[in-house]
Amino acid sequence: MDRFEALTAFVAVANAGGFSAAGRELGIPLPTISRRVIELEETLGARLFHRTTRRVELTEQGKTFFAACQRVLEDLKDAEEALGGEYRTPKGELSITAPVGFGRLHVQPVALEFLANYPEINLRLLLVDRVVNLLEEHIDAALRIADLPDSSLVARALGHIQMLVCASPKYLRRRGKPTHPRELIEHDCIAWSTLLPVNSWWFREDDADVTFPIRVRLSTTISESALAAAESGLGLLQTTSYQAASALHDKRLVRVLSEYDCAATPVTFVYPSSRLVPLKLRAFLDFATPRLSRRLRRIGQD
Repeated sequence: MDRFEALTAFVAVANAGGFSAAGRELGIPLPTISRRVIELEETLGARLFHRTTRRVELTEQGKTFFAACQRVLEDLKDAEEALGGEYRTPKGELSITAPVGFGRLHVQPVALEFLANYPEINLRLLLVDRVVNLLEEHIDAALRIADLPDSSLVARALGHIQMLVCASPKYLRRRGKPTHPRELIEHDCIAWSTLLPVNSWWFREDDADVTFPIRVRLSTTISESALAAAESGLGLLQTTSYQAASALHDKRLVRVLSEYDCAATPVTFVYPSSRLVPLKLRAFLDFATPRLSRRLRRIGQD
């Protein structure tokens, strides 16, 4: 068994979701593709695919092996390109994911600038408010707004964002400015969340993160809707510094209770570890990291 041919066949079947499609992609007859995968399974002593008449899916062992094979083949491809001189021109398909709000406001403008500078790279920008599994969904890098758990992913720090409470000057003239989070239960509050209903907000008091109940006048799943309601004078809003940045800068909203803000949350690019980072990804990270870091610093200064 040729180990390289077997690994290539296995990865092609996993990516294509079937033996026939993989054979067409590689230009190899179906029996050859099937034989190479079977020989690989026999050598490993493990079943890599669940096979039915309609579909082919990776087993749990297959998923683990697939992630390792992708890294091996990508490293080999990068090494061949480097030796062949093709490393001088970043090109190919690149997939990046980010949260919807931050992605729309900040990642996309930087991505458009990147594409203008790298005409041979095509970018897929996946904006979703969930944690994406990079290997399973074939994503090259993810922008995360969270404290990162220990993992095998490589991280590039970009900066921080702050959760803050704000309201319009109109509302504060009418209802007054709260001086402590416990007063929020007596105020009109605007809650937004894409997941569960919100009936309390987090704050920092006496070196501990604590929640205080709020009185919800409006609940919405869209941050723009919540911001518009706050600017109209409906009530207080807890949101992120980047979402409120423009309104705060123009004085349409004013911060309150800032002495009780929780610690800032890190913003980071993460990507799978590899000895050789694909040039298209390295080009994007080198281009986007300083630009997004500057944007985050400007947000923190407003």
